[in-house]
Amino acid sequence: MGDEIMIVAGEASGDLHGSRLVAELRTLVPSIHFSGMGGQELDRAGVELLCDAAKISVVGIFEVISHLGDILGAQRVLRRRLSRGNIKLLILVDLPDFNLLLARRAKKLGIPIFYYISPQIWAWRTGRVKTMANRIDRIGVILPFEESFYRSHGVDAHYVGHPLLDSVVTQFSTEEFKSRYAIAPGVRVVGLLPGSRVKEVKRLLPLFLDAAREISEKRSERFCFVIPRASTISEDELDRCGLAGYRDLLDIRVVSDHRYELMASCEAVITASGTVTLELLLLNTPMIVTYKLSPLTYWLGRMLVRIDYFSLVNLIAGKRIVPELLQHEVTAPALAKWLDKLLYDEHTAYSTRQNFMTVRKLLGKPGASRRAAQVARELLQENG
Repeated sequence: MGDEIMIVAGEASGDLHGSRLVAELRTLVPSIHFSGMGGQELDRAGVELLCDAAKISVVGIFEVISHLGDILGAQRVLRRRLSRGNIKLLILVDLPDFNLLLARRAKKLGIPIFYYISPQIWAWRTGRVKTMANRIDRIGVILPFEESFYRSHGVDAHYVGHPLLDSVVTQFSTEEFKSRYAIAPGVRVVGLLPGSRVKEVKRLLPLFLDAAREISEKRSERFCFVIPRASTISEDELDRCGLAGYRDLLDIRVVSDHRYELMASCEAVITASGTVTLELLLLNTPMIVTYKLSPLTYWLGRMLVRIDYFSLVNLIAGKRIVPELLQHEVTAPALAKWLDKLLYDEHTAYSTRQNFMTVRKLLGKPGASRRAAQVARELLQENG
């Protein structure tokens, strides 16, 4: 058996950032084999996928319960591979509950563990920092304030910068995007980004579509509403989540490719919370951020979360620079009102983009994947 690195990632953003880390590690340790859990991006990077991340990437207590069989099955598969004896490093990417459980097993086996894109335990369930200190050998953090937080709790943390600074790049202009998707000049493009999980899309997409209908009826201009389809969601699933009823009412395009070109071409976006908010910021696209969970999950979360904002953009800025709508606030009229403001209030659009420039500077310099790979290689060599 040859030496092997296991990498475990969950949702689409972790899959993407993990694949870029693998690409950098291949240049530093070209002979090593990669296995683990992920999605299409890690698969394309040449990782031997033992489990499909799409089956276990869920949010909320009841969502986890309904997928418990898949989650436990993935744990068993990955633990068996860890026990084979040739895993020289375990790399965990986000997905804290699943990954910290796997880390316990790896720790018992004496396998060094590098955590890349650490869980946001500074926001909620801060008690997990003790678990991190006990189970994780090194962490590559991507937000500027995380390094001091972890180090103050005895965790060996290294700020590597944000990987989106490397990956958020457009290949062609807004004009070309419109041309490719037959969007006429003068049509206003608005993005609807309901997330990458089916249950998340089911909760948010109907509200986004209602808001799109309201703004279309209120204003006389022509709109085109674009939906980037995540690899974890089929177009049939989008239809079942509410899209089918709007295809004849609105000009809607579902786009599977050119994600960043789509986002950069939008004059405004309604989006689910998550990494996508930073992508939009880097593309200078004004946004309305939403977050909606099952009622009981939300109630429990309110007991645990200790932050003033839930979007990454506002958290890093330390103030509200984009509108946030949480749980019961996520209504079609509220979304339509904010959308109208972003599209038609010049002061709001200007101040939003000025604030984006400030946050962009706080994220540091490009090269996060390379720096994270160097930290991982050092850990690998120390335990070689």
